[in-house]
Amino acid sequence: MRMYDLIMKKRNGGVLSKEEIDFMIKGYTCGEIPDYQMSAMMMAIYFVGMNEEETLFLTMAMAKSGEMLDLSGISGVKVDKHSTGGVGDKTSLALTPMVSACGVKIAKMSGRGLGHTGGTIDKLESFPGFSTDITVQEFEKNVNEIGIAIIGQTKELAPADKKLYALRDVTATVDNMSLIASSIMSKKLAAGADAIVLDVKTGSGAFMKREEDAFALAKEMVSLGKNARRNTIAVISDMDQPLGRAIGNAMEVREAIETLNGKGPEDFTKLCMTLGTMMLLAGGVCQTQEEAEQKLQEVIQNGSALQKLAQEKMALEAQLVKAQGGDESAVFHPEKLPKASIVETICADKDGYVQKIVCDEAGVASLLLGGGRETKESRIDLSVGILLHKKVGDAVKKGEVLAELHANDAAKLALAKERLLAAYHIGTEKREEGPVIIGILK
Repeated sequence: MRMYDLIMKKRNGGVLSKEEIDFMIKGYTCGEIPDYQMSAMMMAIYFVGMNEEETLFLTMAMAKSGEMLDLSGISGVKVDKHSTGGVGDKTSLALTPMVSACGVKIAKMSGRGLGHTGGTIDKLESFPGFSTDITVQEFEKNVNEIGIAIIGQTKELAPADKKLYALRDVTATVDNMSLIASSIMSKKLAAGADAIVLDVKTGSGAFMKREEDAFALAKEMVSLGKNARRNTIAVISDMDQPLGRAIGNAMEVREAIETLNGKGPEDFTKLCMTLGTMMLLAGGVCQTQEEAEQKLQEVIQNGSALQKLAQEKMALEAQLVKAQGGDESAVFHPEKLPKASIVETICADKDGYVQKIVCDEAGVASLLLGGGRETKESRIDLSVGILLHKKVGDAVKKGEVLAELHANDAAKLALAKERLLAAYHIGTEKREEGPVIIGILK
């Protein structure tokens, strides 16, 4: 078998077999197939496309290119959640304790962020001492004993995807539905969960700007999950403005804690409830949507979801933060989380209504403050960020505060203020905020 022949076959509209795709992925991962040949193949796929069977073969080949995490040592159904990302997306911080408190085992593998804010791991490190650098054995032990654990992605997990994505990123072949879906799902399948709930974002702050593209991606990923015999559900949600009101690592942790106390922003709470409902259904804990919603409301009202993040008051066993070396007292006293030294506001320059917040620009403002990474080597300032006082549909008066910026560097603050102010569009007509949940695919 020769890579040259496979490139020509795909270029001419042919369908690659499982054996051909396995040969290609194995050869590229171990260095036997050079970048220039794989670049040609990615470009051929970009233009010709892949059918459903080819996409599944590619996904499984990438998933099996490294370690396939075996979670059989954890009792019960393991449910994972993945978001395609957005501005202010701190969902895992509130969602996973809620779902765990309802009885679903959460064995989650998360990563660090590259972009406007940190990833789930970066945000959790706002708790002094918290670490996801634990062994697989500790990971399984924590899930079995307390029902929840979060571990960092290992280098051995789907190495073919990491190598392929870096190549696609510099050869203009990222934007292909089959390649995007296989990239996401290969990591999820390798992570070993029995069921997967996907949060597919759409809007100005999402990778998929158009709703039809978000639905197409969701459909592709649900199909891949089901073909791999994993119960898979996709929620398509809005990211046309920042999620919630907080953008920035420690600030997003505080908002997640407020949500677990029943005081979170309406849009963020709605998303957590919807995703949580799907996770309880996928985990078999509840049989109906109404039952799942009621159960989630109960764990917020009785405080057990918050305690799951920290330490149960009536039990000796540690919960998520304490079990992974963090100061769990910060869950009950969020003032212990990192704080910036400078707080400044931006104000409306006229009366009217907030008609739009350009989501990408708000994210860039947070990045300029130091809340995200421009490169993998960049250091994140966990304390900085943005708190939105006004969102789409809100009435404003001239001089009224739109948002506050939390910073530690005056020069960075000046750049971020200019960017954030430009992100706000104020007009005379009120524009209603769109629905948070756009659709659900099962």
